[in-house]
Amino acid sequence: MLHLLYILAFTIIAFLAVSNLIRSLITVSMDSQRRYPSNSNSSPRRSTYASGSQKTIHPELLDNYGNPINEPLLVMRSVTVEDARQQLDALYNSSPSQPQEKGEES
Repeated sequence: MLHLLYILAFTIIAFLAVSNLIRSLITVSMDSQRRYPSNSNSSPRRSTYASGSQKTIHPELLDNYGNPINEPLLVMRSVTVEDARQQLDALYNSSPSQPQEKGEES
């Protein structure tokens, strides 16, 4: 009899937990789709960003006057595997912590 009481209590608690989870998911879904009105005292630029009609631009992509820049920020040249290996070998060999070979000791 006590086992049935435990099973019944667990079933009720599990049902409440699942219903609470579903209710929370529905609430979060409705809140994410809600459009909030912009404040009347905010700037017009900010209100257009809040409405979602325009995407915000990262500040590093703007020049000193606030205009978007239209130039590459990083130019990379292609390097072959052999060139990269030679550059890494040169860095490794010029390292001060590189152990000297026995024939090079003075």
